[in-house]
Parts: sequence; structure tokens; C-alpha cells
Amino acid sequence: MSTQAPAAVLLIRPHHFTPNPATAVDNAFQALDPSRSAEQIARDAYAEVTGVAETLTREGIRVHVFENELATHPDSVFPNNWFSTHAGGYVAIYPMHSESRRIERRTDIIEMLKRSYRVQEVADYSGLEYDQIFLEGTGAMVLDHVNRVVYAARSNRANPMALERFCTRFGYESLVFEAVDSSGQPIYHTNVMMCIGTHFVIIGIDMVADRRRRAEVVAAVEDSGRELVALRPEQVHEFAGNAIELHGPDGHLLVMSRRARACLDRAQVEVLQRSCRIVDVEVPTIELAGGSVRCMLAGIHLTPRRRAVSGTATMPHKEEQTNLHVT
Repeated sequence: MSTQAPAAVLLIRPHHFTPNPATAVDNAFQALDPSRSAEQIARDAYAEVTGVAETLTREGIRVHVFENELATHPDSVFPNNWFSTHAGGYVAIYPMHSESRRIERRTDIIEMLKRSYRVQEVADYSGLEYDQIFLEGTGAMVLDHVNRVVYAARSNRANPMALERFCTRFGYESLVFEAVDSSGQPIYHTNVMMCIGTHFVIIGIDMVADRRRRAEVVAAVEDSGRELVALRPEQVHEFAGNAIELHGPDGHLLVMSRRARACLDRAQVEVLQRSCRIVDVEVPTIELAGGSVRCMLAGIHLTPRRRAVSGTATMPHKEEQTNLHVT
């Protein structure tokens, strides 16, 4: 097992995908495609998630695929925002900024994790929504699992109080910074500009607004022993930062979209390929919603139960689509 790179992931396959207008206000990465009908966009998104699952399965990654057949969950394809998993048997459930996204939480997913992996505690922070306090999982936070550091771009989706509660409970230190795009708009999720691998950190470092804070981020990366791969702002907008390192049978994989891979220059690719193999997947329809591969993949950092390690396979789950309601 790899501390930083999980060997298993979870995907949600949407049957009624559409970019979410409720989250477009502060998500500058969203886009529209008037050339396709809503029905065609939904079919294409379904096919893209299927393709990602099949590609990762061929690479030896254990892939859990859950179906979402409800039209009321436009962003369900991004499960990493509402839950995360952690070594030692821990699961966290997060408070979501948009009311339209809170219904994405599903008990069947949590129960699958308990059945298939060793889970000893579920920390549920979703009740903070009633106090207008939000922390959108590994979208808002980029985690260095080895050195126990959380990197977070300040936004209304990364409340410092919730972040501190997470860090205290899970044993991380936080490094919070202001980050803006070329138009001055705050970066809505840290994981669109930053990815931490075992031996590298990809980051749109020039987007960190304060020069001194930028130097602190660089120093933290260097202190971790990783090589920093600096992205230009235009590469961040091509989703080059929204990647994830996974651990396959033959070593580390860096999974990113084909669009993201195409915008990298030769020197950046050479650094990344020193420690991993780049696997790119085609997800242009999903990217209309403002997220890419990292947002789609919820990494599973849990120990499999013995009876659940019989092989690697894509596993569609058709259990009842039950939402997790906090009382």
C-alpha cells in the first residue's frame, strides 16, 4: 500500500448529468455547450464515467461504481466533496456549501465502505451546514498524507473553523492561502490548482496571491522532499492541477484528463514521469461542470477486508439511492 496514493477509488455514474447552475456563481471553471442537447450531454457524461472506470480497472485499480439515476443531483459525479477516507479506518463526511449538493450524501456508499474495508469511525461534520459553515472535502483540501499537512485555498467552501476541527481530529496541520485566477476571482476548490503525489507536487503557484505566503507554500513542498511542478494559470484552467496519483500493481499512476495532459510542456512531463506513469482519460463533458478527474475520483485509503480482496473489478452498485440525512 502507498500512504499518499490509494489503490482503490469510487465513482458515481450519473444518468442525468448537467452543469449545476446553483454552483456556477463562484465556479469559474464551469462552461456550457450549446451544440449538444441536454439528453446528449447526459449520455456523453455517462459514457465518460464508464470509460474512466474501465481504464482504471485495466490498470489494476480497484474501482467501485455507484449509479445515480436521480435528475435532482447534477453534481453527484463529484463525490470527493462530501466524503473522504483515511488510513486507520476513518471516514469523514462534510458540510456542503450549495443546498443542491447536500442531497448527494448516501448511506449506501458509507455502508459499502464498512462492508468492504475496515472502518472504525465515521466523523460527520455535515451538521455544520446549519451554522453556514462549509468544508467540501478533498475539493477544498489537498492532503499531504505523509507529512500530515492540509493545503487549502481560502473560499466560502473552506471555512477555517471546520478546517481546524478536521485537522485536530485527523492529525494534520493546515496551510491556508488566498488564491485567485487571472481575472482576480478566488479559486473555488484547492484541488483545481494543486495535486500532491508521492514524489511531486503540481501547483499553480503563481495563483497564491500573497508573495510571502507563496514562499511558505514552496518551502513546505521542498521540506516534504517532493519536486514542485509549477503550472501556469492557463494550465490550471485546462484542469492540469485536477489530477490524482493512484497506486497500481506496477507502480504509481498519475490520472488526469486528456485535456490536462495535452497542455503540459515537455519539462513538466519529464518530472512527473520520473516517479509515475501518466494515464489520461477523455472527460470533456464532465469538465463542463467545473471539475475534472480528481473531482470525479474519491480515493479509498482504507484497508480491505480479507473477503473483499478477491480481485480487482469494476463493481456497479444498484442499491436503493438513499440520501444520508443528519438528525
